[in-house]
Amino acid sequence: MADQTCDILISGGGIAGLAAAATFGTAGFDVICVDPAPPVTEREADGADMRSTAMLQPARAVLEAAGIWDHLAPHAAPLQIMRIVDAGGADPEPRIVKDFDAADISDQPFGWNFPNYVLRREILARLDALPNVDFRAGTGTSSLFTRSLSARVGLSDGSRVNAKLVIAADGRGSPMRTAAGIDVKTKRYGQKALAFAVTHPIPHDNVSTEVHRTGGPFTLVPLPDFNGMPSSAIVWMDDGPLSQTRFEMDVDAFEAEMSTRSCHLFGPLTLASRRTIWPIISQTAERMTGQRLALIAEAAHVVPPIGAQGLNMSLQDTNVLLDLAQARPEGLGDAEMLEIYNTARMRDVKIRVAGIDLLNRASQATHPTLRDARAIGLNALYSMGPVRKTLMQMGLGVKS
Repeated sequence: MADQTCDILISGGGIAGLAAAATFGTAGFDVICVDPAPPVTEREADGADMRSTAMLQPARAVLEAAGIWDHLAPHAAPLQIMRIVDAGGADPEPRIVKDFDAADISDQPFGWNFPNYVLRREILARLDALPNVDFRAGTGTSSLFTRSLSARVGLSDGSRVNAKLVIAADGRGSPMRTAAGIDVKTKRYGQKALAFAVTHPIPHDNVSTEVHRTGGPFTLVPLPDFNGMPSSAIVWMDDGPLSQTRFEMDVDAFEAEMSTRSCHLFGPLTLASRRTIWPIISQTAERMTGQRLALIAEAAHVVPPIGAQGLNMSLQDTNVLLDLAQARPEGLGDAEMLEIYNTARMRDVKIRVAGIDLLNRASQATHPTLRDARAIGLNALYSMGPVRKTLMQMGLGVKS
């Protein structure tokens, strides 16, 4: 079987990998994207990813350039206000509520929220319209051999692809990163996150609400109405065994417990999807490049789901790579391009991973004194206008 050739081989067909395929395909590069698992694009299908993703302002620009945004816009739930609620007192009740309003720094919302299965569905539709993108579901990468001028990737179907650049978007256990011998540093928190959708009688008014008490944040992110009711996506982080118990609870008991944890801010919550459960870690690759190889997304960095940073960091990886590729197309994947990429991204990634790590450790606080300290810190940060605005800009990736 003769080797195939392309400009870019993308290992991984999650949201980040699919978005990268659309981005580079729209820019005119020949792209092959592979993933061993066919993407699930229906809400009720087995294996559906019930998490949602908030696309922040910089991410929208990337998606517009990739020709994806217009397809996504009808499914968007705008995020105008980020509300932080501290409920760390003796009873599960709000004691401090602070709103961070996008209007303070922009004429646009902070971002727009989408169910992950919708993102996959709409990006795949875009790939179908790009003749220079070949997406192969059910095929993975099995080997990597690099030289100064190209890389040869072995695929699980026995075929081989020669590419100028290999992009590893193949997750926290990235086979391409492993094949390149790039190590990672990992932190474990003993937490797991439950992800699911709910309906509730009180409208969310496009407010994303993060409720802090103990074990980790309970975050409600606006979704479009579902079955005629206001709807939100929830990520509930807590100690692993507690999360596992809740994952296995009968629905009535689970609904009662999650309504209490939400401080009844939106009235009684009704489960509107199946539950999924995920381990929480922080992880950073020691480098974001190897010979003819660029790491993006969770192959490069994993963070707890706080502040909508995960996929937005991933799209920024893709954006920087695209800028470099378009600036010097003749140097696609060479040592100069990849060294600039590594330098450009590593500092920002390390700052954001460290910041989210700090926030997560604060959110885990169980001792009343530490919970009080968290509340005092929130109050202090909110009260200083310039600091508050800088934090919001950093959250959007405007400043670092």
